[in-house]
Amino acid sequence: MQPVLNVEDVRSVERAFVKEGVSLSELMHRAGGACAQEIERMGDVESVVVLVGFGNNGGDGWVAAEDLHNAGIAVTVVSPVPPESLRSDLALVVAKSAVNAGVPVVVAPPREKLEDLLYAADVALDAMLGTGFHGELRAPFDIWIDTVNASGARVVAVDVPSGLSAQTGHAISGGVYADVTVTMIALKPGLLADEGRDMCGSIVIAPLAEQTDRLVADEGPVALRPDPSDYLDVMVPPSSAVDKYTRGSVLVVAGSARYPGAAIMAARAAARAGAGYVTLAVPACAAPAIQSHVIEIPVVPLTCDEAEGTFSADAAPVIAKLAKRTSAVVVGPGMRANASTVSICSTLLECNVPLVMDADALNCLARLTSNRLDNFPELIRREAPLVLTPHRRELGRLMGLPDTPPDSLTSALEASRRIVWADGGSELVIVAKGTATACVGVETALLPKPGPASLATAGSGDVLSGIIGALLAHHVPDGELLPLLCALGCEIHGTAASIAADRHGSMGVMATDIIECVGLAADALERRAAYPPEPFSAVDENEVGGQNA
Repeated sequence: MQPVLNVEDVRSVERAFVKEGVSLSELMHRAGGACAQEIERMGDVESVVVLVGFGNNGGDGWVAAEDLHNAGIAVTVVSPVPPESLRSDLALVVAKSAVNAGVPVVVAPPREKLEDLLYAADVALDAMLGTGFHGELRAPFDIWIDTVNASGARVVAVDVPSGLSAQTGHAISGGVYADVTVTMIALKPGLLADEGRDMCGSIVIAPLAEQTDRLVADEGPVALRPDPSDYLDVMVPPSSAVDKYTRGSVLVVAGSARYPGAAIMAARAAARAGAGYVTLAVPACAAPAIQSHVIEIPVVPLTCDEAEGTFSADAAPVIAKLAKRTSAVVVGPGMRANASTVSICSTLLECNVPLVMDADALNCLARLTSNRLDNFPELIRREAPLVLTPHRRELGRLMGLPDTPPDSLTSALEASRRIVWADGGSELVIVAKGTATACVGVETALLPKPGPASLATAGSGDVLSGIIGALLAHHVPDGELLPLLCALGCEIHGTAASIAADRHGSMGVMATDIIECVGLAADALERRAAYPPEPFSAVDENEVGGQNA
């Protein structure tokens, strides 16, 4: 697994390097060298423009410029000030070295001059603003960034694209859109979420030193990105001796007169994800609309509140009996949130069966806990697995912050951890959906590879809940592996969306298209896990990020 570090923790690792005898100057030379090597690997590079800032990120750029110059590539450095006026002592030293080596420097060029330089370049190296940047862009970097983006040159970013917060993934006033980002030491949250998904291109990790893995582990990653082979721990191929029941049965409690489709999609996704037997419990008033769309899935019509078009409270004990005869339960899609469905959710929480709560079940849970789930750990503390799948707005409601929900991957991780740490058990996982989805357990947080923009479609979240329900029905791993099982579900979901986009075009994917590709996606991930590619340092984030609806 690949560690993800908060920006401040990366600085702590840098200080640990110094304590172990690796100087900051040596780290800068290795960082700049890694960027130069990446540019040389791109091929067909005869000219490079290196845009540097005032600090150490710019220092990395000066080192890269000298290395490329020594390799025979035509290099020009664009600096906001003369090299001798740089603020950083480290950057000042490497800038003087580059100048003495014969690297040409252009200081504070007018826009027309910068355009001429960039339009003639094969590659632009962005070393303007590093991981310490936050807020809005200022001159001259706002103009430089616009010019880089319009130039047509291939763009390599040093550590983080300028303008992007490496911590939050936000770019308040725009930023560089890189083809490749060479990030130092470890991944950062902002590279993997929100605007970072669009801006980073392919991410290459430059570890910089032999002891990096140890120091990063000592610091404690905020999250981990699973590699394909990691999923082998939770992939259990069905035996030839199984029948439809031992393969895993799923009960889906969902739907209403207004939203029958959500129930259909969750149930069909569970079936496509490998559940041997799926039962769909729905309000009787919605049953006729649902039955005609799920030929292979038994539909159990239950008492309903005709006025609300949803379950009545009398359905709760019947649902409890059904739940006790099944391998896993999915509750919530399209169900509506009222007193009756709150009662149903409360009843299911008391059943000793793996439970996935999505959509309106989460709204019911918020009502049960007065919108402060972290204050009611006893409600969700149970022996069987419990998976909650909120998007950021739902997560905000669960935490009593309906008007100010988490607005970044970092804040979503923090909110999810407050819930799982309050519970304290290993059977609870929060699948915090977003442009980068986090699967958070009490001991670890995993960031599965995100899917394409086509995931941002109505019903996509219903599909995900069905997939995770099917995985739980087939195999319940030890508690510490539950986040990994959920991450596998997310990757199946995203891979299915990618396959669907290939078939229908990225703008034409509907949730039902994703369902039809779930089986193919699971097979593809199994092959990728069993036969992983050669060891790599790149994390491909070229696809525009989508959010699980």
